[in-house]
Amino acid sequence: MTQAEKDTAVSAMQPEQSVFSFSVRDDKVGIITIDVPDEKVNTLKAEFVEQFLMMFEKAQQVSGLKGLVIISGKPDTFIAGADISMIAGCQTQEEATELAEKGQKLFAQIANYPLPVVAAIHGVCLGGGLELALACHVRICSLDEKTRLGLPEVQLGLLPGSGGTQRLPRLIGVSAALDIILTGHQLKAKQAQRLGVVDDAVPLDILLDVAVQYVKKGTVKRKPLAWSQRMLASPLGRPLLFQMVHKKTREKTRGHYPAPEKIINVIRTGLEKGAKKGFQLEAKVFGELAMSQESEALRSLFFASTTLKNETGSSEQPAEIKYVGVLGGGLMGGGIANVTMTRGNLPVRIKDINEKGINQALKYTWDILSKRVKQRRLKSSERSHQMSLLTGTIDYSGFKQADIVVEAVFEDLVLKRKMVSEIEVHTKPETIFASNTSSLPIHKIAEVATRPERVIGLHYFSPVDKMPLVEVIPHEGTSEKTIATAVALAKKQGKTAIVVGDKAGFYVNRILTPYINEAGYCLEEGEPIEHIDNALMNFGFPIGPINLLDEVGIDVGTKIIPILVEQLGSRFAAPEFLEAILKDDRKGKKNGRGFYSYTNKKGSFWSFGKKTKEVDASIYSLLKIKPAVKMLPADIAQRCVMLMLNEAVRCLDEGIIRSPRDGDIGAVFGIGFPPFLGGPFRYIDKLGSDKVVEILRRLEPQYGERFAPCERLVQMAEQKKKFHA
Repeated sequence: MTQAEKDTAVSAMQPEQSVFSFSVRDDKVGIITIDVPDEKVNTLKAEFVEQFLMMFEKAQQVSGLKGLVIISGKPDTFIAGADISMIAGCQTQEEATELAEKGQKLFAQIANYPLPVVAAIHGVCLGGGLELALACHVRICSLDEKTRLGLPEVQLGLLPGSGGTQRLPRLIGVSAALDIILTGHQLKAKQAQRLGVVDDAVPLDILLDVAVQYVKKGTVKRKPLAWSQRMLASPLGRPLLFQMVHKKTREKTRGHYPAPEKIINVIRTGLEKGAKKGFQLEAKVFGELAMSQESEALRSLFFASTTLKNETGSSEQPAEIKYVGVLGGGLMGGGIANVTMTRGNLPVRIKDINEKGINQALKYTWDILSKRVKQRRLKSSERSHQMSLLTGTIDYSGFKQADIVVEAVFEDLVLKRKMVSEIEVHTKPETIFASNTSSLPIHKIAEVATRPERVIGLHYFSPVDKMPLVEVIPHEGTSEKTIATAVALAKKQGKTAIVVGDKAGFYVNRILTPYINEAGYCLEEGEPIEHIDNALMNFGFPIGPINLLDEVGIDVGTKIIPILVEQLGSRFAAPEFLEAILKDDRKGKKNGRGFYSYTNKKGSFWSFGKKTKEVDASIYSLLKIKPAVKMLPADIAQRCVMLMLNEAVRCLDEGIIRSPRDGDIGAVFGIGFPPFLGGPFRYIDKLGSDKVVEILRRLEPQYGERFAPCERLVQMAEQKKKFHA
């Protein structure tokens, strides 16, 4: 809108603090602006419904009005979704259902409005925000990188409750809609346009002008759905489609997540029995899911991670980060460099001892970016720009300007100390040295530093571009500013950061080790490898513990065990057969030999070639084991998980983690603890600490002292306390 148009607009038909403002341009196009006061982003709340309906009534009173454009007053958000705290405030299924019905009522008013209504979308348009846009007659979005559209409710154990399950399939086809709703996948502008979610995608500076033109056109002629989509939605195609979708969904969820199955049923009901029945069932099922334990756990993780994003991890503010150095061009170094430049948009200088290491790191990022270009998620020009941020060297040239240097060399204390000394010589005095170590104490690395207050640990998880967690590990002498700056870097890299104590194993590896060890003891007792892995996957883990050890690398995964045994005791002792496996040169997936055998299908390690895997039967003879199923899957899972819970409580008691919240986030984001259980501490609360103690005491005489419940857990059981209020 030009300044002249703003000056001549008829405005303010609402109270000063209203979420919605309404103005009419000279050309008789009405503009409804959404701007939630005192909030960074727009979210929808139940109390906004009446305000919005009043806006529509007043618009109808304007003589000669041609139509409406709905736009956001926020710089980078259309509507981020519904306010999740509303759902947490519901005490009954009926209350949650009523929330959904209110949203449906509002959006029905938009859909049935007699004049054209156009959504002008810029920035985040998710959940209820997209449902509002779907109710509009036309959708235009900006081509800005910040524009994202999606229905992510499934990730909170919910379904779109304000019409999304009914409108999206009719707009883009049932198969495409199922893919978006069941995954929670977010679309960029061009993707949304190709699928038909939006009618046009234009530069931001002309977004409003184009939206106004669509109002004046009055109607939009859309292409008919593709033949394949029409076929799948037909009475002939539907049974096959839904049979396949149900099968894939069950394989993925293993019955732990009710939302996907219910989403499928609601969408099918709408197609087969009509939109009215579909809307009714959508609201009813929304109420059911909102009251489910799974959704409650997933929402708790959402609130916890959101809170963490707003914390600095320290009492001080971080230093500004303009330039980052990375030591080591291997898989971890390449991954750290990649997320720093692609997500943080920061220039990175990577150092390795030879050109081969640098080339590997460059190729790592090039392959990831090229995959996105192939998927049309990135332009070739954008790939070139991002690659320009990454440079390499075999000396320390260019490191003088680094604000923080992340070291990702081999797990060797002497080598890491050498890196500290060299960095202090070749960088400015303010430069922070961050060690990516999974096992070595940070205070030991810092002992040789002349500026120990600027030494800290940053423990990333592999693969770095996919794993969301970073452990930030200060030693006793680390300054608060260094902590804050390390947390700030992790956030720029798109990571969730938890600050943990500088003790053997830190938090994630400390609770992971007894879990994997116990799986090893089950194997030693003769349980087949796939039986053990399936038992934990049926429990809810994304990958079995033995398979995980192969993925991490048996040589790497077992390196921490002697350190844990030395510092924390024999409960961390691994099965003796691990020594035989290492002597047989079984490192896991990376050399194609582990508990499983791997066959390259295509490509190479650095180009992410896919590998098929199956249990390597020869390992049983190596270990002198005759595999036979003797234990129930639930009993195997119980043994492994109970040790993890017990160790998590010890970590809280020793101050390794700052809170049960951090412990839950660390376990879910770091090792895939089942999200629907909310994390170790929420799971203990669900079972009851007295029940956990009872199980551990039952297992202790059967399997050894490692199952003895820790003192904090016993106290919690006696006092009938919970970790989360």
